[in-house]
Amino acid sequence: MQTHTRSPLLASLRAGLALSGLVLAAVVALPARAETLGEVSTVFKLIGPNHKIVIEAYDDPLVEGVTCFVSRAKTGGITGAVGLATDKSDASIACRQVGEIKIKQPLPQQEDVFSERLSILFKRLRIVRVVDAKRQSLVYMTYSEKLIEGSPKNSITAVPVGKPIPVK
Repeated sequence: MQTHTRSPLLASLRAGLALSGLVLAAVVALPARAETLGEVSTVFKLIGPNHKIVIEAYDDPLVEGVTCFVSRAKTGGITGAVGLATDKSDASIACRQVGEIKIKQPLPQQEDVFSERLSILFKRLRIVRVVDAKRQSLVYMTYSEKLIEGSPKNSITAVPVGKPIPVK
């Protein structure tokens, strides 16, 4: 009878490949939340895409009739083309009522509504919704977050709802 022993290296390699496959499947399965509306080149790059300011639209998933428009810097060049560049933390947000406001379920007092990766490993753009029940308004804030240290640069906007907002 022959006994097969697995080498620790082979077992580790198989586990790493399985984990990589799960992560890739999870990333591919996530729906794209941003819709790019336009862009403006800010710096010409001889090799690779230019540095840009992009304008994106995000529809609030729990509040029908509200869209947030974000402008942000996007790094070009070779590192930008291959996805290794870290975009600047500057962003601006304007959320607007674009239809009848319908709140699908009671909202948390504060919630991350959107998150988009700005670099391959370390940086994300976040949009947070805060309910101001007293003023019957939704306040949205955008900021960037790094793995080690986030940026204090932020921008806020508010959308008046004009009726009581159900809060969890």
